[in-house]
Amino acid sequence: MNAELLASMKSQGSATLQSQKRPAQINNAVPRVAPKWLKYDRQVLNFSLYFQEAVVENRHENYRIRKCTLYYYLEDDTMHILEAKVPNSGIPQGVFLKRHLVPKPGSIDSYNWKDLNVGVDINFYDRVFHIYDCDDFTRAFFANEGITLGASEALPDDPFVHTRAMVDFKQTPPDQAEQKEYIEVSLKGGRPNKNLHSFLDNDRRVLSFAIMWSDNSYDGGDKFYRLNYFLSDKTVEVKEINKPNNGCYPFNMLLKRQKLAKEPVLTHYPGTNLRPVEHYGPEDFRCGETVRIWTRDCLLYDCDDFTRAWYQQNLGYTQQSVQLNKASPDVFYQPIPPETGFGTPEDSMGSVIALQPKAPKFDMKKMFKQDMHVLRFNAKLVSTEPDDESRTFIVSFYCGDDTILVYEVCDKNSGRIGGRFMKRKRQANPVSGKYYTERDFMIGRTVHLAGFKFMLMSCDEYTEKYMEDNGEVFPEASYRSTLAKIKAGCKDGDMQKYAIELLQRLDKNGDKFIDFTEFSAGLRDMGINVTNHEQHALMRHFDTNGDGRISMEEFYNTLA
Repeated sequence: MNAELLASMKSQGSATLQSQKRPAQINNAVPRVAPKWLKYDRQVLNFSLYFQEAVVENRHENYRIRKCTLYYYLEDDTMHILEAKVPNSGIPQGVFLKRHLVPKPGSIDSYNWKDLNVGVDINFYDRVFHIYDCDDFTRAFFANEGITLGASEALPDDPFVHTRAMVDFKQTPPDQAEQKEYIEVSLKGGRPNKNLHSFLDNDRRVLSFAIMWSDNSYDGGDKFYRLNYFLSDKTVEVKEINKPNNGCYPFNMLLKRQKLAKEPVLTHYPGTNLRPVEHYGPEDFRCGETVRIWTRDCLLYDCDDFTRAWYQQNLGYTQQSVQLNKASPDVFYQPIPPETGFGTPEDSMGSVIALQPKAPKFDMKKMFKQDMHVLRFNAKLVSTEPDDESRTFIVSFYCGDDTILVYEVCDKNSGRIGGRFMKRKRQANPVSGKYYTERDFMIGRTVHLAGFKFMLMSCDEYTEKYMEDNGEVFPEASYRSTLAKIKAGCKDGDMQKYAIELLQRLDKNGDKFIDFTEFSAGLRDMGINVTNHEQHALMRHFDTNGDGRISMEEFYNTLA
């Protein structure tokens, strides 16, 4: 019994749940059928129509055709009519019918788009219009709806158009125009500007040519000018191109702005000349041809880019530049005056370059980087005096500013006062005319300082190391480059045989040591040219004990 009751309760509960189930949700945001205002939004039918209006009390016309345009809005079935404005018609034109629902005559119903067609007459408020054409969209719309519009019709002739054309065709006689101009001037009015149209179209448009006149007079020559042709009033001006220091008085204008006649009439009263005068125009100016400017034949040899483009666009002619013979340049010799004796040569040159001399500029980067390096050499004075052979000097070169300082070293009771022989300053090489630099100071070289010749005999240890560390500046201080020069003398490629032969020639006494004299004489006999500094660099490298001799064994191992 309980099982049957339970089954009946379950069946009743399921039926209750099915009866209380929610209905399916329907999307009402987008209508299934679009309304007219949404479907035909911004879609307008365009018809061309006209109506005939009677004209009374006019002997030229008895009717007039008034052209209009009908716009039909599909979204709300409204329409409005616009009438095209005709100049000098005497009729207020524009909006002929405002936009609204136009009712049919004798009915409360409004016109629909189905009532419109090409070739039919339609009545709007007792005024009959005839539709004679429509646009492409209107034909496509009617074709889509299954309606075929009629063929386009021609607009009938309007007598007003012919009448207006005859009125506009009338011209004022020339004598009447002159009479009106005389009356305007007599009444303090202005004269009519006949060139106003040309001025408005061509203002600031100038054709520019480069011309040359060959003056055959005694002090003449080729003279260059700039010819400008103004398109606004057809006038010409010629400007002279002045060159400095050409010995001629500078004239700004060869010809002031005026109309240039091809064959000018020379008379005492130009204003009363009745003979016709032909003036130059744009078609008369071509590069490579001559133009006559008051008895002067000038050659047109070039023009600017605007002129070239204007001729190509308006006359269909391409201006080709003419290459002139290059004249020899004028070379003016301006000698540099001698030094004033005050300060350095740069100070004297500053007075030549500018009226207010400026202090010479120094290489500050080099000064801060190289200021601590000083190259010191022991030197002897090269002189023909016997007393100068025993004199010894110390030449110091300062790498920071390329200055040179010379001290003389004197022994006691020598009769000479030692100390500073030459103050610190930059010295110029009399051979090259340039200032001495650090690469000019090598052992064995001779430097000219203030009229004295000093031969550099040796240098201190700091200078030796500085030169070896800067091999790109002092290539002779590197013993490797000297060894490469010696090895280059080997022709057959057997370096051991070449080294043995070289040592046999260098060690002439056979003591297995080579001193400086033997070394230099042997290399000279073999045709190997090395400088004194290169020999010194080799001796410094191979002379380990400082006795001034080279060990043959170590030298052979280095070569082989």
